[in-house]
Amino acid sequence: MRYLPQPATGDIEFVAVMHALSDQVRLRLLAALADDAEHSCAAAAEGIEVHKSTMSHHFRVLRESGLISTRQDGRNRFVSLRRDDLDGRFPGILDAALAAADRLPVDG
Repeated sequence: MRYLPQPATGDIEFVAVMHALSDQVRLRLLAALADDAEHSCAAAAEGIEVHKSTMSHHFRVLRESGLISTRQDGRNRFVSLRRDDLDGRFPGILDAALAAADRLPVDG
């Protein structure tokens, strides 16, 4: 088991977070992780219709921006929201992003 590279809390950059939040697919993934539990990538992406390689890209952008943490166990990857880190670094940004995700059209 290992964790994939991600920025330390103090290195999470506002611009990188905002870029990651600028995509509807990534907002949907964030909403799927809002319960603060760890999910498999497949479970987090359930119901989001994009190609597997595109989904991998979205997970990478979220991880590299500091929004999620990714743990690899064998061939499986598990993701979780870095709520405490984000709330400490940029208070309210995660709640605003999740509220925006709730307002996305169901099929969009």
